[in-house]
Amino acid sequence: IAANSRMLDVTPIAAFQDNYIWLIRGARDPRAVAVVDPGDAGPVQSALAANGMKLCAILATHHHADHVGGVAALVAETGAAVFGPARERLPVEVTRLAGGDRARLDALGLEFEVLDVPGHTAGHIAYHGHGALFCGDTLFSAGCGRLFEGTPEQMLASLDAFAGLPEPTRVFCGHEYTLANLRFAMAVESGNADIVDYVRKASALRASGRPTLPSTIGLEKRVNPFLRSRHENVKLSAERRAGRVLPTPVAVFAEIRSWKDTFR
Repeated sequence: IAANSRMLDVTPIAAFQDNYIWLIRGARDPRAVAVVDPGDAGPVQSALAANGMKLCAILATHHHADHVGGVAALVAETGAAVFGPARERLPVEVTRLAGGDRARLDALGLEFEVLDVPGHTAGHIAYHGHGALFCGDTLFSAGCGRLFEGTPEQMLASLDAFAGLPEPTRVFCGHEYTLANLRFAMAVESGNADIVDYVRKASALRASGRPTLPSTIGLEKRVNPFLRSRHENVKLSAERRAGRVLPTPVAVFAEIRSWKDTFR
């Protein structure tokens, strides 16, 4: 298995309005690739054909159609191995993975640690390795996923697990939501200079047609209100909105998440 000495080669493939399908090049043969959360087969097929690449593996983080809608067609065409969450139903047979397992992509010479990160969906997983985190819809830059199937307790624990990863870890999320999330982050923590700086940088990237991603764990710990529910500024802001004392980090997180759900 390749060492972590060189940076993992990851490229975004845009899909739908704001999804990213992440294309990972192999450590041994750059034509051997994997993709993460292919909600649509078409853009992946185009990228493979344009670059003479062979799809060897598919990593799925959760069952939502915009993340797995292209899996069956890609498997039928390429025979790629599919890895996915043990506790969710996916459109094809997969190697079922849960927290503590490892996704071995032998054809690429890569291996990822699997994290259980419920909250957005009940069985959501993430893949961590080679200085990268593929987190699906659990963590977004300056935001987090909606709680469709999980509880605030679960989501906060999932985000805490991410916060414990090395700060240089590059964060590859499922969607380009950064600017909208930063508008909310400013409402929660208007005095946070790191957020102000990130708004400027992210705006420039989007204005030039480039992704704001990947982010890093270190940056998210400075700007993401959902990773900052233990910070006094965030707690006070949540309590102002709630009109009451919020005695626990979970209560603060839940208030911020419900605020974001209605924020325009």
